[in-house]
Amino acid sequence: MLVKLSQDPLQLFDDIWQGSNAPSSPAFKVDISEDNHAFYIDAELPGLAKENITLGIEDDVLTFKAERKKESEEKEKNYHRIERTYGSFSRSFNLGELIDKENIGASYDNGMLHVTLPKAQEVKRTRAISIT
Repeated sequence: MLVKLSQDPLQLFDDIWQGSNAPSSPAFKVDISEDNHAFYIDAELPGLAKENITLGIEDDVLTFKAERKKESEEKEKNYHRIERTYGSFSRSFNLGELIDKENIGASYDNGMLHVTLPKAQEVKRTRAISIT
């Protein structure tokens, strides 16, 4: 079961598996940036078809999943080294309340998945009360 992290802005986008029994190297690399309107995640997924990538949100956790299948045509080759990874892999990030989850957008181009996470409008928790 995933545990919701605190709403501390310093924990925004923390990889939820960081510090657990996660592998020392993530399944794929990401860059996370922001401007006044949104956060941006660029995930490096070379050699994958768009159809083999899924992106979803559950309980304030954004999860990237992908699968790279090994081609079976190369059975006759004698490999000396295989460094490319095959199989299913994923990464998950805590989003918190700062993201407008209804308007998240994503595009995939030349091995890069670009995800735009618009910032939610700040909810005012104070108001003036008139005295009559």
